[in-house]
Amino acid sequence: MPSYLSPGVYVEEVQNGARPIEGVGTAIAAFVGFAPQGPFHQPTLVTNWSQYVQTFGGFDDGYLAHAIYGYFANGGGTAYVVRIGGPAAAPDAAPPTPVELGGLRISALPGAGADITVEVADAEGENPPEDRFRLLVSQGGKVAETYDVSTKKNVKSYVVTQVRERSKLIEVTERSSAALTRPENQSVTIAATPPRESKPATVDAQEYVGDLAARTGFGGLETIDEITMVAVPDLMSAHQRGLIDAEGVKTVQLAAISHCEQMGDRVAVLDAPPGLNAQQVRNWRMDQAGYDSRYATLYYPWIKVFDPASGRNTLVPPSGHVAGVWARSDAERGVHKAPANEVIRGAVDLEINLSKGEQDLLNPIGVNCVRAFAGRGIRIWGARTLSSDPAWRYLNVRRLFNYLEESILIGTQWVVFEPNDDRLWSSIRRNVSAFLHEAWRDGALFGRTAEEAFFVKCDRENNPTESIDLGQVVCDIGVAPVKPAEFVIFRLSQFSDSTSLLSE
Repeated sequence: MPSYLSPGVYVEEVQNGARPIEGVGTAIAAFVGFAPQGPFHQPTLVTNWSQYVQTFGGFDDGYLAHAIYGYFANGGGTAYVVRIGGPAAAPDAAPPTPVELGGLRISALPGAGADITVEVADAEGENPPEDRFRLLVSQGGKVAETYDVSTKKNVKSYVVTQVRERSKLIEVTERSSAALTRPENQSVTIAATPPRESKPATVDAQEYVGDLAARTGFGGLETIDEITMVAVPDLMSAHQRGLIDAEGVKTVQLAAISHCEQMGDRVAVLDAPPGLNAQQVRNWRMDQAGYDSRYATLYYPWIKVFDPASGRNTLVPPSGHVAGVWARSDAERGVHKAPANEVIRGAVDLEINLSKGEQDLLNPIGVNCVRAFAGRGIRIWGARTLSSDPAWRYLNVRRLFNYLEESILIGTQWVVFEPNDDRLWSSIRRNVSAFLHEAWRDGALFGRTAEEAFFVKCDRENNPTESIDLGQVVCDIGVAPVKPAEFVIFRLSQFSDSTSLLSE
């Protein structure tokens, strides 16, 4: 209590007792895989595709870039990337010296090929500004790319930004020791740059698992509370390249599951091996002892997407795109909605088109199928975890509980060291009940009334003197989560007018 020692008017701020619980984020992914550049082992935050390209490079012969691109294209907003694989092998030849034009350095992108010329020409229109010019990029004597650009950094047409985001042949940077001026009209030839060697020198299961003390691999992800999804899209790439054997694949996937179980607030998004039919996937799934977890999901088959690096469609694991769909579904409907019957943006085909009978083999064992439907696109057609426990069968139930638990955990930190009495218990009941009531109104909980949907008990009955003496405050919470309508059954029967008249 404040001390009042002299007459006067005093104004105080007081706490009204209401401490609302805010919902935490539900769609922040972590990806572990190979990249042609960027920091090794440490989790790195990226918030869009351009930022990923700037930090880790673009598309290569691995799957990480496709997973990240698919994640953002399908609605993902924030991701943490862990690059593994050790330093890449050094190229056989040193890269050529860039051509310098008016404060700019221009070079060919790695692997873009030879016979590339860059021409600087006047911008279109009468009396264009002094900073504006046209950049024509040709290969083999034919103009392949055209840019109307500027040397001003604060405009959308800034030459460095435009070329970085759009060009498949050249890259442009500023000369650090020169003023940035418009280049003179001219045409120059750019020497070819050897392709980057993106194949890692070494990789093993331990590099995926990482170490908490060193903040590497899955261990490094333990320090980031907001992660809710974990994917390892390049695991199958490592197996295809002969860098890790089948036993290593199993070890890494089990480690991802173990990491999510240990953290208790995230779910592993696993990929089935490529090149398997439905029966083979069923056999593979049944052979994977230990793949019984309410913190893991499995998706099949692989999807086909366009690969800008090769200019043709290529097969990629679905986990990155699926994580993006989870994020989109959360934003549009809420975490309580099963992230299924949703279109996968960017998927142009499937490795194998599954029939209903083939999915009948896979759905009961927790394999979430991706299927193509005429006129409806390529959709996720399953929303199960890998748990054998019916209570945790559905993915949205697991993710809803993750959301509720984390939100209540963070939103009640103020309780620690408060006086453990009836006023505290009443405040806990009030704040938790208000949060769950809002979740029920949003459709996340099942029940015609709030009383049917949840209960919150924190009183003398579950906080006896013995618990108080131990410094404990106990709050029992029960919720009824909504389950997805996985099997929709319409029962049709015939009836005749004569049957109706006889009943009268």
